[in-house]
Amino acid sequence: MFFEYPILLWLLVIPALLVLHYIYVEKAGKRPHMRVSSVVPWKAGGRSVMSYLRHIPFILRIFALVMIVIAIARPRSSEELSKIDTEGIDIMLAMDVSTSMLARDLTPDRISASKDIAIEFISQRPSDRMGIAVFAGESYTQCPLTTDRATLINLMKEVQTDLIEDGTAIGNGLATAVARLKDSDAKSRVVILLTDGVNNSGEVSPQMAAEIAKTYGVRVYTIGVGKEGMAPYPVMTPWGVQVQNMKVEIDEKLLKEIAESTGGRYFRATDNTKLAEIYSEINKMEKARTTVDSFPVYEELFGKYALLALIALLTQLLFNWFVIRRLP
Repeated sequence: MFFEYPILLWLLVIPALLVLHYIYVEKAGKRPHMRVSSVVPWKAGGRSVMSYLRHIPFILRIFALVMIVIAIARPRSSEELSKIDTEGIDIMLAMDVSTSMLARDLTPDRISASKDIAIEFISQRPSDRMGIAVFAGESYTQCPLTTDRATLINLMKEVQTDLIEDGTAIGNGLATAVARLKDSDAKSRVVILLTDGVNNSGEVSPQMAAEIAKTYGVRVYTIGVGKEGMAPYPVMTPWGVQVQNMKVEIDEKLLKEIAESTGGRYFRATDNTKLAEIYSEINKMEKARTTVDSFPVYEELFGKYALLALIALLTQLLFNWFVIRRLP
């Protein structure tokens, strides 16, 4: 502990002088007195407890004064903590929102599982700027790069199918994500592209988008979502929505090419657990280098001493009222 204004501690001389004066008065016999014909009855009785308790109010006042002097000298405590400065990593999540993402081979379906696990990934990286791009037959930016986790997570929750033309424009989705990263001055720029289909639409080919990403130094991790073979899809029929098994088609060769050409990796997620493991692995790979500095963290102790002074003064008042009440 140290004091911001230590010179004010000289004021402790005042309570010290008051104590000396009090002792002098007590010893010099200058206390209030009265004349009586004989002191024999009082001598026989000895000193009562009250003769000792009468000093307590003075002690409490002196204690309160000392606490007030210490409080105004602004006592503080300090602790050395470590500060970790992370190099910036900018990450764009490019997510397929085509109707095929409603397949239920993941729980409850592909798009819901992808959103939930992406939100968990976002929460684990509080120091990075992140954004969201979505694509189906075309693409758009759902959320630009931001450090506002609450906004980012809320916008991720709002991602759904049927908002844009259906299809799978992988090239457009990747190009939109790269466009958000190309002017970034972050040390590392990453796109995590998640899809469950084959590129079948869009103005930009996946190969062109991958070349653009490579030009700007953007690393792309690709994730193919869906089980091998058949997957249950909700299909609208004259009798309402029914679940039917349909063939799963994922262009794994293309996704591997995109990832390898940009220095990333391709992953295949066949269930919720595998998808969560993929994001966890990417999270470990994309760790920023850190530098550790020490810095002091201060805690103000003024309030503790002021509270002690208040308690002492209140105790003194109660003591005077109820214990050693004086006659008029």
